Amino acid sequence: MSKIPRLNGIIGALTNSGVAFSTFASMDVQTGITIATSKFDGVVYEGEHNPWDIVGLRDAMQFMLNRREIAASGLIAPTVTPLARIPVNGVEQGQWHAKQALDTGVYGVVWPHISTVEEAYNAVAACRYPRLNSVPLYEPRGIRGDGPVRAARYWGLTQQEYYSKADVWPLDPNGEILVVIQIEDTTGIRNLSDMLENVPGIGAILIGEGDLGQELGFPRQYDHPALLEAIAEIVSICKKHDVVVGHAHAGTGNMQRLLDEGFRLMMTASGHSYAGLERGLELTNREK
Repeated sequence: MSKIPRLNGIIGALTNSGVAFSTFASMDVQTGITIATSKFDGVVYEGEHNPWDIVGLRDAMQFMLNRREIAASGLIAPTVTPLARIPVNGVEQGQWHAKQALDTGVYGVVWPHISTVEEAYNAVAACRYPRLNSVPLYEPRGIRGDGPVRAARYWGLTQQEYYSKADVWPLDPNGEILVVIQIEDTTGIRNLSDMLENVPGIGAILIGEGDLGQELGFPRQYDHPALLEAIAEIVSICKKHDVVVGHAHAGTGNMQRLLDEGFRLMMTASGHSYAGLERGLELTNREK
């Protein structure tokens, strides 16, 4: 393979059109089949509030693959890019869930409840392989264990080709792994600027407005002024640092407002009807 094309559809959408669309989904075969026929750029398999099921994740990802589609397109990039949200909160400094997900072949990891620079650093480091400190792009120092056989096979690459692509974007412009950290509390908001200034390799910030609303005292009141003010602060910080910011509850009712406010990673509800996604694609002049 002379030149490996962009494999991560979410990164591709962010760099080409500026906005990417994704959804949360269960780790099961039928979901994998259904999601693979959708127009989403990516899917985040949910392991935080659903049981962590690495076998279910593997099976869902395998059933996303369609041999006729691959043969017809001549491309090894998946039509919908699979990521996984792991169960551990940032303060738990979890690493093994990310390692298992990456070794299964996901193209990114969503980290819930990241509140400090140390937690953000750990999230990025866990998605990178170690290297000598004399090598460019050393920081954050990688701590991912070396076991890419299944991941390389799923990506359609040799192991050496996989190593050349298995770094975090946008720290490595050619990297295919997207690190998404969720800001879900006021401590995270206070520390967000420091995170973005001191931890290279954060691909996107996803606002956890449910948990943030809980802390503020207005659970599930997504239009409450106090919650909207906190969200606006996060968006402002991300814009200042030119980092993608995402919304976890985008739909037909708020899609235009979110686009106008600068959100670029849209998580819409999954299912057999994709009204929110269709409206977002229409508003951004996207076809797929």
